[in-house]
Amino acid sequence: MRRVAGGDRVAFERLYLHHHGRLTRFLARHTARRDLVEEIVNETMWVVWRSAGEFRGDAKVATWIIGIAYRRLMKALRDRPEPLELPTTLPDEAGDGPGEAEQRELRDWVRHGLLALPPDQRMTMELAYYLGQSCEEIAAIMDVAVGTVKARLFHARVRLRNTLPALGGDTPPDAHAARG
Repeated sequence: MRRVAGGDRVAFERLYLHHHGRLTRFLARHTARRDLVEEIVNETMWVVWRSAGEFRGDAKVATWIIGIAYRRLMKALRDRPEPLELPTTLPDEAGDGPGEAEQRELRDWVRHGLLALPPDQRMTMELAYYLGQSCEEIAAIMDVAVGTVKARLFHARVRLRNTLPALGGDTPPDAHAARG
C-alpha cells in the first residue's frame, strides 16, 4: 500500500487485479446491473489510488477496500434505486460439471432466502459468509459496532432458518408443531 501511496502504478495495477474479482462478485450479489458493478469497482479503486496515503493500517487492506466499495454501493443504490433482483448467474457460476445442477439449485435457494432479509442483514451475511470477513472487519466496513454485526448475523440466521424451508417447498418446522 505504501508503494501505491507513492504513486507506483505497477503496484496499483497488481492491487487492482488482486481485488477486482472479489469486488465484482460482492457487488454482483446486490445489483443485476453489470454496468453499475463495474462503475463501482472502478470508483472504489479510484478512491484507493487517491487515498492510499491515508490508509493507516488499522484494518487489512482488503477490509479497507471492501469498506470503500460498500459505501459506494450504498450511495449508488440510494441515488439510483432499482428493483431488487438478483442476476441469473454470478461470475463464478459458469459451467456444468457433475453435480453442478444441484449446486446451482442450492445457490439459487440460498440467494432467494438472502433476498428475503432486510438489506443490512443480507449485506452482513454476505460479508461474513461469502467474503469471509470477521465481525470486527464487518463492523469497520459498515461503520457500526461489533455488537450490531453480531445481532444482525443472529437475526439473519433465525430469519433464514424460518424462510428457507418454505422456499424449498417444505413446511417450516413451527408449522408442524402447530398442526400436531
